[in-house]
This record gives sequence, structure tokens and C-alpha cells, in this order.
Amino acid sequence: MIWMTAMILAVISLLAVYSSISSLAFKREGGSTLHFLMKHGIMLVTGGVIMYYASMLKYSMYSRLSQLAISIVAGLLLLTLLLGSNINDASRWITIPIINQSFQTSDLAKVVLIVYLARVIGKQQDKEWTFRDVLVNLMVPVGVICGLILPANFSTAALLFLLCMIIMFIGEVPIKWLLAIVGLAVGSFVLLVMANEALELDVLPRVETWTNRVSNFGGDDRNANYQVEHAKIAIASGGLLPNGPGSGNSRNWLPHPYSDMIYAFIIEEYGSIIGGLGLLLLYLILLFRAVKIAGRCDKKFGSLVAVGLSLMLVLQAMINMAVAVDLVPVTGQPLPLVSMGGTSVWFTCLAIGIVLSVSRSIDDIQIIKKDAKPRTAVA
Repeated sequence: MIWMTAMILAVISLLAVYSSISSLAFKREGGSTLHFLMKHGIMLVTGGVIMYYASMLKYSMYSRLSQLAISIVAGLLLLTLLLGSNINDASRWITIPIINQSFQTSDLAKVVLIVYLARVIGKQQDKEWTFRDVLVNLMVPVGVICGLILPANFSTAALLFLLCMIIMFIGEVPIKWLLAIVGLAVGSFVLLVMANEALELDVLPRVETWTNRVSNFGGDDRNANYQVEHAKIAIASGGLLPNGPGSGNSRNWLPHPYSDMIYAFIIEEYGSIIGGLGLLLLYLILLFRAVKIAGRCDKKFGSLVAVGLSLMLVLQAMINMAVAVDLVPVTGQPLPLVSMGGTSVWFTCLAIGIVLSVSRSIDDIQIIKKDAKPRTAVA
């Protein structure tokens, strides 16, 4: 079911990106959309390969790998802040030297941090949590990773922090310690913003952007809410029933119809029932199957990994959809496995592959138990 859901999302992505990319193709490739279609198709195919091999690896190996990867990811995030590509005052990308492919380090950091948290909580199973355990083993890695993501991407840092709190809650970390973590995080953030503004530091260069997005949310200024206003026009143009692939006119005036606002563009072409609710249903199926896998897994690490990674994708999808229909401020979160993107597709497929690895391990154990024959007593 998860494989089928991922394949359907990939097909929808190919159709929607090919239909919506004409404006970008006209600016960069002289009107040819084939270049972008082939590039996006290659990313999806290679993502499928990553998903397959990730699913074949025993999921307990990810627990060991996360120990090493968490330090590497922290270093990559720091390197991105210092030397990364700067777009709209946000350093989010670094370039892989050999293949010359840029990637957003926060995408890798999300997967690694979730797996690492699942490992730490799994190791603490049947043991009482102390505040020192929570502070050192949970708060430090979460604070470091989210803190390094924060200056360039507040929405990703906030979403990842929320997700970590949910994983800790599911992992039975005492609520009093969770409230203490939230209090420390909120207090630290407020003090950091105040110090950044009072001392005119450049630690948080996008504070003004965050403030404008929140203050303009729900307002009547159409220039300030240009993206969302045009997304709502595209959704209204779609109606309830499909208009057909290639029928969307919003590709000519909707900002980023192939990435951030692809949900509105899909509704315009496929209608609110199939394009809107249908796409939402696919993500809910993904979450539902992951929760069933977690319920069947006898290891706490496997259960938390399955739930955490699926929640990461589904919450990101929900936020992208909520932005398009003007329920939350603009965040810049792509639609997982649907929006045109580079290596973000790979890390999404990696996350799904790890969930599939948990499922495969459960099936292997059940097959072994089923094939095992009881010994007959010999008189």
C-alpha cells in the first residue's frame, strides 16, 4: 500500500510539474519544458531506487548509523550557514562537489534527527526519565539541529521541533519534562530575537520576513498576500470536478505553481474532489499504514521511526495545503514527493524507505514464526 501510494504521488507530480513548468521553462530554457520534465523524472526514478535499497536494509542498522550521522548533519548545517548558497537572505543549500548538485541540508537533518530520537527513546525503554536524561540526551541534539536550521528557515525548525515533541510524547517521556523543554525553547527563542534586534546582530537575518508573514496573514492587503490570493483564485477556477491535465491557466500568473503552490494548481486542473481531497487522502493512507506498521512492531525504536517519519511527511503536506487555502501564513514548505525539487525528493524517498524497512522486518519475523514447526514429543 505504501509503495502504491508513493507511485501515485510520483505520477501526479510528473503530470502537475510538466503542466505547470511552462513559465519557468520560458525564462530559463527558451520555452522548452522537456529539460525540466526529464530532470524531475530522473530525480523521482533515483528516489525510487533509494526507497527500494533503504527498505532492504535492516531497520536496526539505521539506529547505529544515526549516531554517526547526527554529528555529520550538525557540521553540514553549520557549513551551510557559513558558506551555503544565499537566496532571499537565507543560506539553505550547499553543493555536492563531484555531481555539482545542490541540496538543502535541513531535509537530511530532519530524517537523521527523527531516527536518532527514536534510538535514544528506545534505549530508555522501561527506565525512568530524569530531567538530566531529557536535557542531555534529547534537548541537546534537538536544540542544536533546530537552532542551526532556525536562522535560514524558521518554518522547518518550528515544524521539526513540534515533531520531536510529538515523538517524545508517544515515546512516553513525562509531560512535565516536555513542558520544561517547550518553556526553555520558547524562552531561548524570545531572548535570541530580542538580542538580535537590540544589538543589531545578524544572527537572525529573516526576522523581518517572519514578522511580515505573520502580520499580513488574513489581512486585506493583496500585494502583501500575493501568493495566497492567486492560489485561491486558482482553486476557485478548478471547481469540484476535473478540468483535465494541461487546462490550468494559473501557470502564467501563480507564483511557484510547480513547487510551493502546486496544490492549488493541481486543484485547478483536477478539481477539489479528486485533486484536493484525493491528494489529502493519499497522505492520510500513508500515515494510516505507517501507524499500523508501528502497532505491529515489537521494538520501540521501529515503532517510533515509522510513526515519526510518516508524521514528518504528512505534517509537511498538511502545512503546504493549509498555506494554499489560507489557513496558515506562508511557510515555503514543499509538498512531499509532488513539488518539483532536487534532493528533497531523495530524502523523502529515504524516509519512506526506512518505514518500509520496518514493515519488511516485521513480515520476515512473522514468516519465520509461521514456518517454525513445533517439536513432537518422543516417548
